[in-house]
Amino acid sequence: MPFGAETRSDGSVRFRLWAPAADQVVLLLVDGGDEQDVGMNSAGDGWFELTTANARPGMRYAFRIAGERVDGQQTVPDPASRFQPADVHGPSEIIEPNDFRWPDGEPWRGRPWEEAVCYELHLGTFSPEGTFAGAAQRLDQLAELGVTALELMPVAAFPGQRNWGYDGVLPFAPDASYGRPEDLKALVQAAHDRGLMILLDVVYNHFGPEGNYLHLYAPQFFNERHQTPWGAAINFDGPDSHNVREFFIHNALYWLEEYRFDGLRLDAVHAIADDSEPDILTELAEAVQERLGQRRRVHLVLENDGNEARYLARRQNGMARWYRAQWNDDFHHAAHVLITDEQDGYYADYSTEPAWFLARCLAEGFAYQGEPSPFRDGARRGEPSAGLPPGAFINLLQNHDQIGNRAFGERIASLAFPEALRALSAVMLLAPSPPLLFMGQEFMTETPFLFFCDFGAELADSVTQGRRREFQRFERFADPQAREAIPDPNDPVTFERCRLDWEALKADSRHREWWLFHQQLLQLRQREIVPRLDGIDLGQRRFETFANRAIQVQWRLNDGAVLTLTANLSDAERRWEALPLPLAGEALYLEPVGLGDALADRHLPPWAVAWHLASRQQRQESQPEPRHPQQAGVDGQTHERAAP
Repeated sequence: MPFGAETRSDGSVRFRLWAPAADQVVLLLVDGGDEQDVGMNSAGDGWFELTTANARPGMRYAFRIAGERVDGQQTVPDPASRFQPADVHGPSEIIEPNDFRWPDGEPWRGRPWEEAVCYELHLGTFSPEGTFAGAAQRLDQLAELGVTALELMPVAAFPGQRNWGYDGVLPFAPDASYGRPEDLKALVQAAHDRGLMILLDVVYNHFGPEGNYLHLYAPQFFNERHQTPWGAAINFDGPDSHNVREFFIHNALYWLEEYRFDGLRLDAVHAIADDSEPDILTELAEAVQERLGQRRRVHLVLENDGNEARYLARRQNGMARWYRAQWNDDFHHAAHVLITDEQDGYYADYSTEPAWFLARCLAEGFAYQGEPSPFRDGARRGEPSAGLPPGAFINLLQNHDQIGNRAFGERIASLAFPEALRALSAVMLLAPSPPLLFMGQEFMTETPFLFFCDFGAELADSVTQGRRREFQRFERFADPQAREAIPDPNDPVTFERCRLDWEALKADSRHREWWLFHQQLLQLRQREIVPRLDGIDLGQRRFETFANRAIQVQWRLNDGAVLTLTANLSDAERRWEALPLPLAGEALYLEPVGLGDALADRHLPPWAVAWHLASRQQRQESQPEPRHPQQAGVDGQTHERAAP
């Protein structure tokens, strides 16, 4: 790695810092109570270097910066620090990466993406301990549930003891509140021992507001030409951007190689400003493939509000050209409207025909593939995605954002009726696209997930007041007194309220029933659906809506079998003259009880879900029910059309 502190085979340590705005850089070595200053050598192009035998793993160090942007001298941590034992303002620690001993024997090579069942968790609130070691103690339960891929919210060092992780400022250092680097490696190994993939959420669109010292000695890290919600954008395309790009590319490689993560989720890449060719997303993905692609399976995942399908393109052999998948916010939004009837904000884009939008997500990936978005004042959003496999889209009913961005952090279980939740869960868990659960969703916990942080005094009050101002546009919070009830993100009590209540799973039979429900559906998924996903027929996917909020979606799987979903996503019974798509084969899943008879009688009870699987032979033997195009539903409308 060209940045930071690197131990050498001869026992010395090489220190390297890019500080183009510094006139002088001095290395501060801290050994217990002893401190030593050693001048660093200018190596040209803004680099300062020093190799010394007086440093060793376990010692702490920092850089003293002198320059025109600094009043006197400023002591700063290493921006490529591998560990910050005294938080982000303190000195860094020299880490010997090879001190952790990975097991001998056949190395872990990952799992196929088609097997992915993702589980997002926040380390500080997932377990009572709130640590890497505490999370490791829960892995057996997740494996038993049917989870195959953990996704950790960001762990990069952040200010204070409590944070979602998106305010990180030292992207190479696991936050000390969760444990040491070797504890994180032990968690990765524990996941692999149980056959679980483990992915890490990384943030490459901004640095947090406290503890980032780069502007003092490397302002070239930022580009004022591009502005983001956090201020000047990270400089991926301006003068001196080469070293900035290398910093983040090496960060991705670092987590994948040094920690052996199975993949990364890149947060909110729509907020990355980069006009260069190739852009940073492309260059990073190609660097990962070149370095690791032949050795083991690595999965890169995006969050991208722009629905830019080009980043998910496949090669001739079906493998991802750059990114394996994207969180499908469209699926979440459409499902949320269906089960809550909420229509504020971006939910307005799905309120006209939420069932149509959901069905399109299931069949084609994105709901918005270039159509105008009313929420965005008519701006077109998205790119065509129907040519991509279902594995390119991760479907979800909730995640940290969709819960925590609510004023009181309510879970979906607190907002929707159980019947609606069971129906949409059955749709998500058995559809060909990989599903994602947010921690505790498997037993429908009511524990909130609020926005929390632990900023210093100068920033804390402005964050609290800013949080409350965000909600004043909602009628419920128009009154200032109502806004005062919104929890203070900096209050430790806010954080403690979010700690997952695992005891509820034992104490309340309702939670146990939800856990068994998810386990049984995931077992069915792994047995009947997953083996048929690799090489799925991309040209044979159809979706229809009928009878007002009833849908059918159909996929041709890799062995020629046809998977058909028929669902009533409303609280009213739906009847029809003829189903848009014929049913054939065996019923994999029917709910509620008696749904088979109801289908024969041409009606669907409220929140009914039916999954059928017809083998190639069954499909050839069945005779489709004839229908006229104008008999697609009781409303006499067909629905193979553009987005409403």
